[in-house]
Amino acid sequence: MKKQPIRGRGASTNPAHRFTDEEIDYDIDEETGQLRKPGRKILTDHTKGIISTNRSPDIPFDVSVNPYRGCEHGCAYCYARPTHEFLNMSPGLDFETKIVAKYDAPTLLREKLASTSWTPQTLVMSGVTDPYQPVEKELQITRKCIEVLSESRHPLVIITKNYGVTRDIDLLKSLADIRAVRVVLSITSLQKELIGNLEPRTSRPNKRLQAVKELTEAGIPVHVNIAPIIPGLTDDEIVPIMEASKEAGAQSVSYTILRLPYSVKEIFLKWLDDHEPNRKQKVINKMKSLKDGKLNRSGFGERFHGDGAYGEQIRQLMEIHRKRLDLNKNREPLNCSEFRRPATDQLSLF
Repeated sequence: MKKQPIRGRGASTNPAHRFTDEEIDYDIDEETGQLRKPGRKILTDHTKGIISTNRSPDIPFDVSVNPYRGCEHGCAYCYARPTHEFLNMSPGLDFETKIVAKYDAPTLLREKLASTSWTPQTLVMSGVTDPYQPVEKELQITRKCIEVLSESRHPLVIITKNYGVTRDIDLLKSLADIRAVRVVLSITSLQKELIGNLEPRTSRPNKRLQAVKELTEAGIPVHVNIAPIIPGLTDDEIVPIMEASKEAGAQSVSYTILRLPYSVKEIFLKWLDDHEPNRKQKVINKMKSLKDGKLNRSGFGERFHGDGAYGEQIRQLMEIHRKRLDLNKNREPLNCSEFRRPATDQLSLF
């Protein structure tokens, strides 16, 4: 019996990874032919540091905070999936069901910002997995970190696909008042059904646009990232997404091209087999046309964008409509001058 994809999951298998040959195979429901849905498991992270440093020249930030490892959103193409391999877990179903929570993140962040060795600079949350994935409703680790940043008047950029960011408008508004915050909403497609299969536990497109609207109305600057553009699947939505983003109140827009590092390639190609078999070869051909005949390139400066005639066509299309829609506003550096070190338990004794 052919295995059917699991509803509500982006991956349908647990493929082996770079560091092991073992593959976990989930049971099949004999009546439906569908793989049995694995439940969520929350694990505890015991690392002693919370701020990650980035040295990649093509990523526009240097430091970030990631409250979670793994992501329930389950985006089939997620480039962060291979990070679970370093925990000896699969980048497939493990990545979206075994969530590692950094319960100590708010305390560690407070201690780091209180240290005289810390120099205020734009901090990105999170840069890897989504800080507003569903488990955040329960644990609120992201909110507790933002409380520290708001108290400290520390500059912050949030990257998310989830309407849940609007929950924290009260804290973000206080940072917006001193020009110390920006929210980046990632929008892949405006097609509800497609997103339901491709990014099964993210907010649907209309809710993301509603988040843009609510944040903007609260005075919080919003940037939309069309991410990722999937050639042959979502590339015809570039202009509609830009127009919808403008209408919702976004100030600027950018894009990235689909990346398929390591085992993500296998997971995404399996997703195409399951959900878009008629468009699979078109997607593959267009991807290769953008990446010098390959499905992925890992070199700095070439990971996020495409080359060739089609890559240039996308760049020109973006530029033309940025200007037309006035979505090319300068994104000034966030304000660091208002920073004040947060109180710690030790300082509060005095």
